[in-house]
Amino acid sequence: MSYYDVLCIGSATIDTFLSIEQPFSSLKSGDKVLVKSSGKYSGGGAANSAAALSKLGLKVKTLTKLSRDHDADLIKKDLRKYHAENICLHTSDEMTDSATIIYSIKEKDRVIFVHKGASTNLSRKDFLESQFKCRWLYLASLTGNSFKVIPRIAEIAKKNSIPLLFNPSLYLAKKGRNVLHPILKNTTVLVLNKAEAQALVGTSSKDIFLLLKELHKLGPETTVITNGRKGFAALHNNMTYSANTTPDVKITDTTGAGDAFTSGLLFGIMKHYPFDDALRLGQVNASSVLQHLGAKNKLLTVKEAKAMMKRYKITITRTRA
Repeated sequence: MSYYDVLCIGSATIDTFLSIEQPFSSLKSGDKVLVKSSGKYSGGGAANSAAALSKLGLKVKTLTKLSRDHDADLIKKDLRKYHAENICLHTSDEMTDSATIIYSIKEKDRVIFVHKGASTNLSRKDFLESQFKCRWLYLASLTGNSFKVIPRIAEIAKKNSIPLLFNPSLYLAKKGRNVLHPILKNTTVLVLNKAEAQALVGTSSKDIFLLLKELHKLGPETTVITNGRKGFAALHNNMTYSANTTPDVKITDTTGAGDAFTSGLLFGIMKHYPFDDALRLGQVNASSVLQHLGAKNKLLTVKEAKAMMKRYKITITRTRA
């Protein structure tokens, strides 16, 4: 088996988007609601990150559990588009993961209904250590029975000296530092949003620099916290990096923006960009996705990302930690 750049581990879903003109506050049980527009796209942490990294020019593979249903066929078709082979050895008897996102045009808010199925029963029998011939591991969230494979992934990363990026969701972060210790102690780069960071370290503190330091104590070499429109902050090589604003773009949908940011950041790190430029690349990739419906619509190529970085000139402050 030939070497490749990144193995993206996590879920793959089919996301159905429904846009309505009514505010959610006006709806009541039994209403028949007219949908203004609809769309169906693939998503999920593994699929989104693989697509973003592939678009930037890296060779990627995925490890995600799928079923034998129509949604799985759609996901596999999309993965082939990004040359992102799924190395999972078996399929699940449960349905492929899905989500329905209902967006209120008037209120500019959304409600998400999520079904976790196939992705929750990834097991050690679904992959071989010999398949991990990659330069980096990108670990998104694994829930249900799939969570039990995290120690094995950490072992493989450590044994083979593969740097690991960990991007847990809120429901995984809520398990806390002790439960996530096996992966955190082997994590090279940890990326979370502010709510996830607070949940992981078990605090309500809003001090983003305090959160960075607490996360760093758990083992990761580099910690990054995103904070929506308020920017982001990072702790890397005894330096803190922070941006208090993000590019002023029209937000159409936030789905996949976090995956786009994290993938862009990882690309910059792998290509030895100055760390602040790696952060900028991640931010413009996220800003592009925010302007379109779906988790992977308008992911950037390297050329497009560099042009957008020049256009928006994101100011990052560096200080000694």
